[in-house]
Amino acid sequence: DYKGQKLAEQIFQGIILVSAVIGFIYGYITEQFGWTVYIVMAGFALSCLLTLPPWPMYRRNPLKWLPVQESGTEEKKAAERKPKRHSKS
Repeated sequence: DYKGQKLAEQIFQGIILVSAVIGFIYGYITEQFGWTVYIVMAGFALSCLLTLPPWPMYRRNPLKWLPVQESGTEEKKAAERKPKRHSKS
């Protein structure tokens, strides 16, 4: 559903943003760029774990689909139609 997709996107972006800020601050303090990368990668992995599987919290508002139509009705309608004849001018 669309609300679940919006929630997943917000969670994903929030975790990435927070991990980037924390990683930058920690990397700046320790003067190690590697720690910044590791923290951002850990945030990415966490956000993927929380948002990619179809968790029930993302499926609370299911879409209402149209009912299935039988395919035989379309074939009958097409057979009942008479072909149009073009007049010669």
